Amino acid sequence: MAENDYYKILGVDKNASSADIKKAYRKLAMKYHPDHAKDDKAAEDKFKKISEAYAVLSDEEKRKQYDTYGSADFKQRFSQEDIFRNFDFGDIFREFGFGGRGFSTGDGGFRFTFGGGSPFGGGRPGRQAAPKGSDLVYELPLTLREVVRGAEKSVAFQHQGRSENINVKIPKGMISGKKLRIAGKGEPSPYGGPAGDLYIKSVVMDDPRFTVENHDLFVNRDIKLSEALLGTQILVPTVDGKEMTLTIPPGTRHKTKMRLAARGLPQMKGDKRGDLYVVVHVNMPRQLTVEQRQLVSQLADTGL
Repeated sequence: MAENDYYKILGVDKNASSADIKKAYRKLAMKYHPDHAKDDKAAEDKFKKISEAYAVLSDEEKRKQYDTYGSADFKQRFSQEDIFRNFDFGDIFREFGFGGRGFSTGDGGFRFTFGGGSPFGGGRPGRQAAPKGSDLVYELPLTLREVVRGAEKSVAFQHQGRSENINVKIPKGMISGKKLRIAGKGEPSPYGGPAGDLYIKSVVMDDPRFTVENHDLFVNRDIKLSEALLGTQILVPTVDGKEMTLTIPPGTRHKTKMRLAARGLPQMKGDKRGDLYVVVHVNMPRQLTVEQRQLVSQLADTGL
């Protein structure tokens, strides 16, 4: 939203230089500072917003974090004390010609002082902790067998500027998109807070036999035209490495799906499993022998 967009608050674009940001803040500060807009509550609120925007965009690291996370996520990660840390309003105001006077709302909430530090008053109990570092996501390829049985995998990743290896126990049922959280193995916090977390994200590799949709599996099986008409039995592979006998009823149509319940992938919690769907493909011959053509003609004469 525009009211939370620091660039829009200062009236600059996202590619604005430091000099442009400073110039824009000076212009707005001259207009809305309490020395120039006495007893104007709206101007005071505006001054607070432009000062917060300038505190972030004038700091290279804070601006980088803001551009990375966006307005909403940035405000969740950074308290107002974090935003104004190392930001000296005294130097700024003296440079802009406001003299040595700060101002306060009078309720102990918003306060500018010329001694540096936070404009919200330092040392008050209950202040928010410094924000944690960024989380990392490591995409881990898994085979269907590893999804079915679980596995132990060695993961190599970059942590705090160095390569690190950890062993990770992969539970069964960790289909594509599922994540495991490894606390404290993410990026360090730029403001002294705790490190972020490492998330191990599963990516199930393609299998030559099965197609995966969430916890369900699909397998294609071919049958002859005569088998589709008369019915038959076929062997179907399962992801557990076994085979099952499936009865194909007479009159089965091309691409009919037949369900084998609870023969798919396990879920991470509990004993439930997805299903295995057998997609029946009826092979239609491109050419007929003389004998076959005669027999089909006879069938046609019967009305088939």
